[in-house]
Amino acid sequence: VQLQASGGGLVQAGGSLRLSCAASGRTFASYTMGWFRQAPGKEREFVSAISWNGGREYYTDSVKGRFTISRDNAKNTVYLQIDSLKPEDTALYYCAAQRWGDPTSGVYNYWGQGTQVTVSS
Repeated sequence: VQLQASGGGLVQAGGSLRLSCAASGRTFASYTMGWFRQAPGKEREFVSAISWNGGREYYTDSVKGRFTISRDNAKNTVYLQIDSLKPEDTALYYCAAQRWGDPTSGVYNYWGQGTQVTVSS
């Protein structure tokens, strides 16, 4: 599985972005998909994940109510809608695919290259 993240950019605080992650291969629907982020000087952290059929969603506490994950298995794409952006959301955002395991862990099988989100105050 190859993953290509896009949709990042420079936005003002309070703004919105929609990140996309397009996957190659015919097995996309069998993977849990996750979003992670890494800010400069910080470790990579879990942001959100969605089960293979979209039936379960997971969010880290700091993004609950502002971020929404979704997926379209027909398009092999997972999305992350980010609203009410804060400067502390500034980071490189990665998408990842997991075959089995805890979706909130960092143990994923495949990783995309990342898309930069920068929020100005």
